[in-house]
Amino acid sequence: MGIAILLLVLFGPLGMFYSTISGAIIMMVVCGIIAIFTFGLLLTWPICIIWAAVAASNYNMKLGL
Repeated sequence: MGIAILLLVLFGPLGMFYSTISGAIIMMVVCGIIAIFTFGLLLTWPICIIWAAVAASNYNMKLGL
């Protein structure tokens, strides 16, 4: 889960590809739309971090780690 958060902090929605591909695509579109109209990236990046952490945690629980 730490790697997922680190990648997200460094690369934003692109870092989500490590933990969830569909989530990364959705957040890239959302961040793109929000960035056009406002400087809302400060709002969307924390959402991306939480989503990636939850996705990585869920995946690890499925594996029994």
